[in-house]
Amino acid sequence: MIAPMQNQYRNYQQATQRSPHTSSSRRGPGPMVSHAQPTPSQAQLNAQRHAAAMESDIAKRRARKPTDKNMPEGVEDIIVGDGVQQYKSLRDIERRLDALMMRKKLDTQDSSQSGFKRHKTLRIWISNTAENQPWQGRSLDENAFDFNTGIEATYKVKIEGRLVEDGNSDSTLDIDSDDEDEDGNLPPAAEEEKDAMDHDSPVPPKGPKSSPQPRKKFSHFFKAITIDFDRGKNLQPDSATQIEWKKPPVPSNSPNLPAAADFDCLEFERKSDENINCTINLYRDESPERFLLSKDLAEVLDTEEDDRASIVLGLWEYIKAMGLQQDEEKRIIQCDDRLRALFKTETIFFPHIPDLILNHISPLPPLSLPYTIHVDPTPLPPTTYTIRLPTLSPPTIPPPPRTLNTQDDALALLIQALAHSKAKHAFLTAMSKDPALFVKKWIGSQRRDLEVILGEAGRGEEGLGEEWRWGGRGGVWGTEVVGESVGLMVSKQGGRGS
Repeated sequence: MIAPMQNQYRNYQQATQRSPHTSSSRRGPGPMVSHAQPTPSQAQLNAQRHAAAMESDIAKRRARKPTDKNMPEGVEDIIVGDGVQQYKSLRDIERRLDALMMRKKLDTQDSSQSGFKRHKTLRIWISNTAENQPWQGRSLDENAFDFNTGIEATYKVKIEGRLVEDGNSDSTLDIDSDDEDEDGNLPPAAEEEKDAMDHDSPVPPKGPKSSPQPRKKFSHFFKAITIDFDRGKNLQPDSATQIEWKKPPVPSNSPNLPAAADFDCLEFERKSDENINCTINLYRDESPERFLLSKDLAEVLDTEEDDRASIVLGLWEYIKAMGLQQDEEKRIIQCDDRLRALFKTETIFFPHIPDLILNHISPLPPLSLPYTIHVDPTPLPPTTYTIRLPTLSPPTIPPPPRTLNTQDDALALLIQALAHSKAKHAFLTAMSKDPALFVKKWIGSQRRDLEVILGEAGRGEEGLGEEWRWGGRGGVWGTEVVGESVGLMVSKQGGRGS
């Protein structure tokens, strides 16, 4: 019988259980320990108050900072010349330029999110070594019955890949069987050997080596790699005609990749004493994923491979260029000959295009690299392949120069000063026409503002204008609106009394 186990939570150390029969003297409460924080000094308090005052002052300045750069209305009537009209025309040009720059910025952001494609060169070296082959001089046991050494002949294949600088090669897949490629690059293993020899030589290096920058490795570009052997299953010693590697699932927020998905060299070892032809298939890992387009869709977009977002965007640009939108409903597209051959209909609803293109796209075929595994004594250099792969490289948008922001702030201050000057000009002009009446109205306006501030407006006759002081049919109290209001008030009071 298995005794029940106690739950262990997070491997915390549990307190030892006290037996109920064990008697122990209970201790009294221990001394109170106070964790008093040190009292800040007067200098520290003053420094905190000064910092808080500085932050408040900066916030007030930021709030009072003028941002309006529009010319005040009516300034052109009091300024000699056409400077105001020229300024307004410049402001109109600036608005159009700002709108154009913002539209270009949004287009750049959209293109960077959908994928700014830039091709990089990936160089792959494939080589193999052989062990325990018959030509390698295995000794036989003279007393053995079957004259067998008991050691299996094996070979080991190494697939290495690395990004190199972009060259002048425009081909998608180039094969080169030299040990050193056309750019003078060696396989990674040979290059490490060369670096070690250079390090051991007495000649000092030309300059300090720069720290290695983080780079994308060979496994980052592919989600699966398969090796298919060109031999029957019965002829293989281990009855396996395919070797497969798949990239393990990696969380999107993971800072580091596991070792199974972060390597530059892939090796495998098998048994054989004969040369074998094989094909190495590389399944690309791209984000966003690209697809192979059908013949009709490729004819419309003039490309054979693209991702879904770019396909929809390309169709939208084609529809706008050909003017295929209906006048009444812009979302309904009138198909021309190419779209009719593609979608097999006369009209399509544009929001349905992402679903309609699913029948015209298929996964990209793998990159197939043929290779012959040699186990004979003839030495051969590694087989080199050069592949051009599209990678995402979003463009960098430089921030606006500081001088432009400084000039905008100075311009806003000038417009604010101009508005204040216009207000003073209007004040003095109105005062010069009739000083007595102007001063009387100005004092009355200041009085009403002061009453509003003090909360006394509307309480008694002091907060009312001159028109409320007079009665009669010609006054305010004799209007129809006041009569209806008084009647409504009297009816409400009569209802309450009953």
